[in-house]
Amino acid sequence: MNNITQHIIIIGGGPAGLEAASSLGAAGYKVTVLEKEEQTGGKLRLWYKLFPDFRPSAEVQEYLANGQKMNSPEIITKAEVISITPEIDYQKVILADGQIFTADVVLIATGFQVFNAEKKEEYGYKIYDNVITSVDLEQQLKSGDAVKTVAGEIPQRIAFIHCVGSRDKKVGNIHCSRVCCITGVKQAIEVKEHLPKAEIFNFYMDMRMFGQNFEELYIEAQQKWGITFIRGRVSEIAENIDGTLQLKAEDTLSGRPMKMNFDLVVLLVGMVPAVGTDAIGKSAGLAFTAGNFLASNDTHFNQNETHTPGIFVTGTCREPLSVAETLTDARAATVRIISWLRDKELKSNN
Repeated sequence: MNNITQHIIIIGGGPAGLEAASSLGAAGYKVTVLEKEEQTGGKLRLWYKLFPDFRPSAEVQEYLANGQKMNSPEIITKAEVISITPEIDYQKVILADGQIFTADVVLIATGFQVFNAEKKEEYGYKIYDNVITSVDLEQQLKSGDAVKTVAGEIPQRIAFIHCVGSRDKKVGNIHCSRVCCITGVKQAIEVKEHLPKAEIFNFYMDMRMFGQNFEELYIEAQQKWGITFIRGRVSEIAENIDGTLQLKAEDTLSGRPMKMNFDLVVLLVGMVPAVGTDAIGKSAGLAFTAGNFLASNDTHFNQNETHTPGIFVTGTCREPLSVAETLTDARAATVRIISWLRDKELKSNN
């Protein structure tokens, strides 16, 4: 039997944090979730539908909400964590407003933020009106309004550019964000459903279809929806006098330069660690990956444990993951935490 007085603090109220909170609460532990935003849900609240089966994100949000109702973790919003101080028998968590919490275990689930596409000036985000990000497009789709240009016109030609802010030494991100390729496939199909007459092109470095049914969706996008995929590196985007966009690229299969005009360009932005994760990790003496995500204790055996006893990590603060992978990772973290607490209790009783 576990000691129900044992307290677990979870930093972050996104999908990983909420799933772990529900599972740990069901196991009888006292759980406190500290979320820096005004509401929980993380980036899931921004998404319209999820790949590869186009499940509405609202269904996952409802699932997480039901888990909270059943297992009643304490959720504190507007609670920005700035540091963790490991002590001998407990962890001390300090908030930006000076509040201090203590717990037997801390689970870091701070999530990710999307790459700031303004850093890729050659693509013209926030410079040209009709250059948007995949997050911007997701919001348009979620609103239910038709996909349009800034002038209110239906775009006839749309380009998706992959790996914006990922696998890019120039911006300091050499990691693959895993979900950008499949997001581009999903969104291209969704746009084609809304705009069946539109020509849609995806410019990619390599198509990395990591998950189950991802490759099938990629094939469907080509065969059923007529979406064109070009293996090419986009060098720059410029705005024409009429407001359309000229895209310059190299077709890396033929080795030939290309120039094409589009009404709308969508930048598929990758994942980077959320703001504050770096400071929290350093305060607790944690290690980091090459991509500045929080490093695990062991790649194969202890992916959710860190080098600091009593501090665990889960979700996209650890590495880029899909929503499904994030939920699975949160459940795995729960198992590791319960095992660690039981071992600690046995040692203290001997």
